[in-house]
Amino acid sequence: MTDSSSDAPKPPAAGQAMWGGRFSDKPAELMQAINVSIGFDRRLALQDLAGSRAHAAMLLKAGVISSEDAAAIQQGLATIGEEIAAGSFPFREEYEDIHMNVEARLRELIGAAAGRLHTARSRNDQVALDFRMWVREACERTAALIQALQKALLAKAEANAETLMPGFTHLQPAQPVTFGHHLMAYVEMFGRDASRFADARARMNESPLGAAALAGSPFPIDRHMTAEALGFARPTANSLDSVSDRDFALEALAAGAISALHLSRLAEEIVIWMTPQFGFIRLSDAFTTGSSIMPQKKNPDAAELIRAKVGKALGSFNQLSVVMKGLPLAYSKDMQEDKVPTFEAFDALELSLRAMTGMVLDLEPNAERMAAAAGAGFSTATDLADWLVRELNLPFRDAHHVTGAAVKRAEELNCDLPGLPLAELQKLEPRITQGIYDVLTPAASVASRKSYGGTAPDQVRAQIKRWKEVLQ
Repeated sequence: MTDSSSDAPKPPAAGQAMWGGRFSDKPAELMQAINVSIGFDRRLALQDLAGSRAHAAMLLKAGVISSEDAAAIQQGLATIGEEIAAGSFPFREEYEDIHMNVEARLRELIGAAAGRLHTARSRNDQVALDFRMWVREACERTAALIQALQKALLAKAEANAETLMPGFTHLQPAQPVTFGHHLMAYVEMFGRDASRFADARARMNESPLGAAALAGSPFPIDRHMTAEALGFARPTANSLDSVSDRDFALEALAAGAISALHLSRLAEEIVIWMTPQFGFIRLSDAFTTGSSIMPQKKNPDAAELIRAKVGKALGSFNQLSVVMKGLPLAYSKDMQEDKVPTFEAFDALELSLRAMTGMVLDLEPNAERMAAAAGAGFSTATDLADWLVRELNLPFRDAHHVTGAAVKRAEELNCDLPGLPLAELQKLEPRITQGIYDVLTPAASVASRKSYGGTAPDQVRAQIKRWKEVLQ
C-alpha cells in the first residue's frame, strides 16, 4: 500500500515562490519584472527583522510556537541581521520582496522552523508595519535635521540682530528690517515644519501587526505586546484599515512638501542675495562652484539644487495620492508603489536640509551693502505717515495721502525722504516740524518697531532667546 504522505505538498524549494502551492508554472519574465520589489524594499530590511523578532517572541508567549522553534528563529534572524550589516546578505529577485527574502534565508539557516514565523500574520500587515516603522524613523530624522537648521539660523540671527537690510513686498523695497529678523522668519517656518512631522509621527504610532491579510487572526495573539515591543503607542483598531492605510506616508510626504517649499524660498533668496546687483551676502568656496568657460563666476549651485529638489517632494506626494485615490479596501498590489516616491522624497529632503544648514553657517552678510539698500525706495515712508498720526493727530488715511505727496516731491527733486527740505514738507502739511527727521532713517525705523514679533533688535533678541529654550 502506498504511503499517502508521499503525495503531500512539499515546502518550497530554493528559488521557488513562497506562495506557489497552487501554481504549476513560473511567472512570465514580464510578470516577474513588474512584480519584483526587492530592488527598493530592501531598505526595509532592519524594520522587517525587528517586526519578525517581536512577532516570534509574542508567538512563543502565546503558546503558538515552541520554545525550540522560537529560539531557532531568533538566532536565525540575528544571523541575517549580521549578514545585512556586513553587506553579505544574498538579496534575490526570485523571492520578490524583502519579506520573502528574509524568510527564504531563514529557512536556509534553520530549516523547517522558519515556516512557523509567518503564523498569524500576512505580508499585508508585515509590509504595513515595516513601512510605517520606516516612515516613523524618517519623520524623526527629518525633525532633527530641521532643528539643526533652526539652530544655525538662530546663531546667524543673533550675530545680526542689528544688521539693517531692506524688507520687501512684491520684491520691492517696503520697510527696513534687520537681517536677524529676516532669518528668524525662517526659524518660525521650520518650527512649524518640525511640529508637522511630530504630529504625523504621533498619529502613525499604531502597530498594524496582527491584522494579518485583512480580517485578523484566529490564533491567540497579543497585539498589544508586539506594539509595545516595537515602540508603538497601541495596535491599530481595525484590521481592514490596518492593511489599507497609507495615510501615514501621505501625511509625512505632505509635511515634507511644505518643508521643501520653505527650503526653496530660502534658497531663492540666497540666489538673489548672491547676485552682484544685490550683493547682500557672500558664500565661501565650500558652497559655490565655478564655470567651465567664465573664470569670474561663483555660482550658488547648492542653493539652486535645493530649490529644484522641491519638485521631488511635491511630485512624491502627488504620486502616492494618485496610487491610493481609487483603491477599494483592503490591500491591492498598487500599494507596492508607495515606497519609491517616499524613499526618494525623504532622501532629497534630508540632503537639502543638511546642505542648507551648511550654507546658513557659511554665509556672511555684507552689512554695508544691506544698510545702504535699507533706505532705498523711500522705505521709511510709513514712518513719516506714522509720525503724522502720532504727533499731529492726523487720521491715518490723511497721513498716507500727505506721505504719498512727499514721496512724489522727493522723486521730482531726485532725493530721498531724509533729504527732502523741511520747507517742502511744510507745503504739504504746515505743522510738520524738524522732529520728522528723527524717524526717517532706516535705523530709527527699525528701532521703533517694538511691537511683539517686530523687527526692533530687542524684539529679535527676545525671539532668539525663546527659540533657544524651545530647541534645548
